[in-house]
Amino acid sequence: MKSKVFVTRIIPEEGLNILREMADIKVWQEELPPPREVLLKEVEEVDGLLSLLTDKIDAELMDRAKKLKIVSNYAVGYDNIDLEEATKRGIMVTNTPGVLTETTADLTFALLMATARRIVEGDKFVRAGKWKTWGPMLLLGQDIYGATLGLIGLGRIGYAVAKRAKGFDMKVMYYDQVRNEKAEQELGLEFVTLEKLLKESDFVSIHVPLTPQTRHLINEKTLSLMKKNAILINTARGPIVDEKALYEALVNNRIAGAGLDVMDPEPPSMDNPLLRLDNVVLLPHIGSASVATRTKMAIMAAENLVAGLKGEIPPNLVNKDVLKNRK
Repeated sequence: MKSKVFVTRIIPEEGLNILREMADIKVWQEELPPPREVLLKEVEEVDGLLSLLTDKIDAELMDRAKKLKIVSNYAVGYDNIDLEEATKRGIMVTNTPGVLTETTADLTFALLMATARRIVEGDKFVRAGKWKTWGPMLLLGQDIYGATLGLIGLGRIGYAVAKRAKGFDMKVMYYDQVRNEKAEQELGLEFVTLEKLLKESDFVSIHVPLTPQTRHLINEKTLSLMKKNAILINTARGPIVDEKALYEALVNNRIAGAGLDVMDPEPPSMDNPLLRLDNVVLLPHIGSASVATRTKMAIMAAENLVAGLKGEIPPNLVNKDVLKNRK
């Protein structure tokens, strides 16, 4: 008898085909995530769940999912999943690391450049018919070449962004819980305190996971340390930045601009004041949104799920302590 799997959104067909070979799968067909009551109902009889960041996988859901063996998250992050509860119940949790590193680093640098050179403002300016002549003071932005980039977090994506920055002859410093001397030697990076990074960087780019310790890491106090001409980039998780404090810093010209691929909440409400600022570039969480990368993610998520359903150890198991609970 085939295992039962619920997939919470349409993903590239390559991943779904892998699942179909060994499981009876049901895929949520709507653009928006399944409503909470639907998700709670659908998990009641499933052996496996392929989830997205938009799906809250908590104790309540696990109580309903009596047969659940594995949750395969279609993302690198897994802050939508109560990992402790899953481990306690013997439920494996997996993610899709590595495959989206370069694509997200590309997007991070594109966002940095767009914000620094006011690309979105310029596009709106032309389309609105405001371009009358070349002007020496028109849409002045910030130089990227030779500037100082501060990376908060030097994981896979942070490292990949650092490699791109070297092509622009940028001075790159980083702050992390763990020092990476190999990366320092390879790329000429400087390991610094968070305070020094914020005070000296022209661009600050966030590359840490969302944890209780990193929630609102960027707040009124830390923003006050940044240069007036500095630009903040966030392609990690929205709640790492206190958006109210960011708005105040931007509207009062305490920093020059921000580029955000992630927000809190997602999507933002239309009365979010950040949406009204010209010195903010906003994207709808598309860091990994290339055809090739999203396909690789689908294949990886499916392979993780299939391995778990077969009783094997998935290649990208997050909660390794769950193996102690295996019968």
